[in-house]
Amino acid sequence: MKLRRFFYLFSILLSMVGTKALAYDIAVKNADDVTIYYNYINDGKELEVTYQNTYSYTGSVVIPKEVTYMNRTRKVTSIGNYAFQYCSGLTSVTIPNSVTSIGSSAFDSCYGLTSVTIPNSVTSIGDIAFDGCYGLTSVTIGNGVTSIGRGAFASCYGLTSVTIPNSVTSIGPAAFNSCSDLTKVTIPNSVTSIGGGAFAGCSRLISVTIPNSVTSIGDDAFASCSGLTSVTIGNGVTSIGESAFKSCSRLISVTIPNSVTSLGDYAFYGCSGLTSVTIGNGVTSIGESAFKSCSRLTSVTIPNSVTSIGDYAFDGWDLPEVISKIENPFEISTSTFSNNTFLNASLYVPKGTVDKYEATEGWKKFAFIEEGNGSGSSQTEPSKCEKPTISYQNGKLTFYSATEGAVCHSTITDTDITSYDTNEVQLGVTYNISVYATKTGYENSETATATLCWIDVEPKTEGINSVAQVRANAVMIKTNGGEITIEGAYENTSITVYTLDGVQVGAATCRNGIAFINTNLKCDSIAIVKIGNKSVKVQIK
Repeated sequence: MKLRRFFYLFSILLSMVGTKALAYDIAVKNADDVTIYYNYINDGKELEVTYQNTYSYTGSVVIPKEVTYMNRTRKVTSIGNYAFQYCSGLTSVTIPNSVTSIGSSAFDSCYGLTSVTIPNSVTSIGDIAFDGCYGLTSVTIGNGVTSIGRGAFASCYGLTSVTIPNSVTSIGPAAFNSCSDLTKVTIPNSVTSIGGGAFAGCSRLISVTIPNSVTSIGDDAFASCSGLTSVTIGNGVTSIGESAFKSCSRLISVTIPNSVTSLGDYAFYGCSGLTSVTIGNGVTSIGESAFKSCSRLTSVTIPNSVTSIGDYAFDGWDLPEVISKIENPFEISTSTFSNNTFLNASLYVPKGTVDKYEATEGWKKFAFIEEGNGSGSSQTEPSKCEKPTISYQNGKLTFYSATEGAVCHSTITDTDITSYDTNEVQLGVTYNISVYATKTGYENSETATATLCWIDVEPKTEGINSVAQVRANAVMIKTNGGEITIEGAYENTSITVYTLDGVQVGAATCRNGIAFINTNLKCDSIAIVKIGNKSVKVQIK
């Protein structure tokens, strides 16, 4: 793969750049009598760990929080670029919670290292930071990390599972490339982008859930994950990159959500185990060879939203049935499908469009074109209304279904309307909302649910007629299976989710008015969502 070769060359280049210049400012022994080398940073006010030569460190190294030299005490806030590079004799390292950054190639090729704990103080992990640490079996990434750099854990063959904390917003290109023993990875709702080749070559990865927060899946992101049998793509993804799932030969089915607008070239090329694919109604372009050699697919439905299909998109095997929802067919290549597909498959098209298809280049090569919805049926199945969204602003609830002309039907229950047999009642002002959409000729949509509540944001004061006045902020809680979204809370508000038994199952901090928490809670279970000091009971839907 061109991209993978690029990452490999990039790694070599950085290694060359990292040829060490035998430069350090001070050398100080730690409490274990191990000499550690430092450079002054931040105008001499702080220290970063560096090296003396290529093999500066062996055995166990404990990095101190502070270092005193010539009666001056400074904090250790960084592990510099190449600090432990090629230290193959390094067996363990303790990183203090004073450190905020781990530099590029900091632990590159430390293959004697078996485990590492990155403290919550660290906010960034540099490019190729732990590349080639193939003895590494356990990694704990602290809750302060916001970005995982290019190739940060590439070729860590021994890693079997990775939990990425809620603080991370981006997973860099090739971040976990070729971690061939990796069987489980948890991607939190805070992540918005998955870089090119991020998990490519993770051949034992079995399943992956890409949360709604992710907007793009990079080129080669999961290429050659030959053990992958299940992938869930979140509703926030808009693009699936080139070769993103190429050669995932055990992938059985995939649903591409309506949010996706483009499928890159070779996106699912060689997914020979794929028996079912659903292409969302938002997809406008299907790239070259996107589904080439998906030899177990027996039927493909192309939505009306598609405006371009690349060469060889469905080539490489003989497809018995093609269902096109495209009402105004555009020209396609005569290599889009195999020759046998053109000559023997049934092409089903919308009512009244047979003549258009027979007159359009590419499509007219099909020998058998008829109206219908596939499998010999001439009756078009009714479409389903899009599930509504729920939003609140300035005292108004708004419901929206992407199905044009759909009507939203809502039910709102006020949990304060009840009877009590106690001397004191605390009003929660909490509303449970459910809404579905209907349209004549369409199936009813799925039901969307949310919980609307008010959170006190400043102390209560006595008001008119002795009624307490308090400024409150409206907060919306939405669930999608075990994924919980909180909208409207103030910046940096801490949010925690518990079961009814008091077991914590997730936590996040509100950023830019929104927080995502991915839990393992099942549908129809009850969760307690604590927002600041207020607890709200919600049902998982």
